[in-house]
Amino acid sequence: MPDALARSAEVGGSAPAKSNAVVAVLALAGIVVSLMQTLVIPIVPELPKLLDASASNTIWAVTATLLAASVATPVVGRLGDMFGKRRMLLVSIVLLVAGSVVCALSDSLVPMIVGRTLQGLAAAVVPLGISVMRDVLPAERLTSSTALMSASLGVGGALGLPSAAFIADRFDWHILFWTSAALGAVAFALVLAVVPESKVRAGGRFDLIGAIGLSTALVSLLLAVSKGSDWGWTSGTVLALFTTAVLVLLAWGVFELRTAQPLVDLRTLARRQVLFTNLASVAFGFSMFAMSLVLPQLLQLPEQTGYGLGRSMLTVGLVLAPQGLVMMAMAPLSAAISKTRGPKITLMTGAVIVAAGYGLNILLMSEVWHLVLVSCIIGAGVGFAYGAMPALIMGAVPATETAAANSLNTLMRSIGTSFASALAGVILAQMTTDFGTTALPSERGFRTVMAVGAGAALLALLLASFLPRQRAAAAQESSPATGSDGEQAETAQVSEAKA
Repeated sequence: MPDALARSAEVGGSAPAKSNAVVAVLALAGIVVSLMQTLVIPIVPELPKLLDASASNTIWAVTATLLAASVATPVVGRLGDMFGKRRMLLVSIVLLVAGSVVCALSDSLVPMIVGRTLQGLAAAVVPLGISVMRDVLPAERLTSSTALMSASLGVGGALGLPSAAFIADRFDWHILFWTSAALGAVAFALVLAVVPESKVRAGGRFDLIGAIGLSTALVSLLLAVSKGSDWGWTSGTVLALFTTAVLVLLAWGVFELRTAQPLVDLRTLARRQVLFTNLASVAFGFSMFAMSLVLPQLLQLPEQTGYGLGRSMLTVGLVLAPQGLVMMAMAPLSAAISKTRGPKITLMTGAVIVAAGYGLNILLMSEVWHLVLVSCIIGAGVGFAYGAMPALIMGAVPATETAAANSLNTLMRSIGTSFASALAGVILAQMTTDFGTTALPSERGFRTVMAVGAGAALLALLLASFLPRQRAAAAQESSPATGSDGEQAETAQVSEAKA
């Protein structure tokens, strides 16, 4: 810990501009990586023609990124704790650039899938960036900075859609990937020049068996969830994948509890503060993505349906873009509440706002401004929640496990979004209305998905209520500056035992 003390003193004593630069560069890197979530959405309908492949095969250009991210996030997070968070941050950005270049040079399906897989392997940038902040920023900057970094997940996704739609409408589709490669190269250069390497290292031996086991379970689970509607939920393939996920996960858990240096410390994961934060993250991930599925369809369906608004993909992007800006704007407010009332209150506040946004959406969905308003309200709630989650996680784990713990929390959100996509797809496929010879999702189906999204936010509120009582984050932040992470973790364990 003396190295951590030295680093903290070095950064804490430097000019505020240096800390500002570190935060700005890390947030930019997070936004660039999160752009990958929406990069291909405008061209998905055209991919069969562009890549000379069937629609069922081209969807792998989306699925491959999801699966790669699920594998990379916990593994890269652990490697960051062991060998250097900045180092793994740079490796992740290199993978993003390489994947973008491969996609930019592709005209067929296989290289596109390879490139999208490489892009997915960069998904750990945001949790790594949050963990770097804990190690190198002065204590008084930590809460607001991690809130901003966490919000970059939504900001990049929201801003990426209108940008990608604009490029796809006016230029060759390969420009999308050349642009992402250029942005990745800029992010790499800035991280290399501005962000210091943390000297807080866990060391030890990498748990390869644990990494293989967790990756197998996650890929099986997410593949079954994402392809269930296409392959059939009761098909042998999907049932086999679910069974594999459960059995491998159980065996993995037993192995992790018995190994000396596990990939994921399940004992730390079982602490009440970590456990309920992660469970709430699943619910929030579900709730946030429900809106991303409903609003674009409502905007694009023909006006003749009586509830569709008949707008273009570019308009969809412009409607959703303010949500990302609101999320970023909420980061300072989220940090202020966390400092004065504790991150538990911030998380619960975010859940209430998101639920209210969905409730309003059930009533208001007939005008473009209705959807802009709703997306901004939900974005504000998500901004509150995403800003609180890193504070909750880092308040319960030692510095040597920060990257792994934050990465797992990010993974929980991704699992929530995957289940949201699957459930919303089932609801909208079952609740349809005839439009000529085509069956389209009905207005009642959309309202049902919104109600489910509100229910997921209320579930997150309930789960957050089980978090232990918290002192203000301003007091909790003393650990990065003082190097008392181990003591803080022990205090957390004692507090939970008493609770």
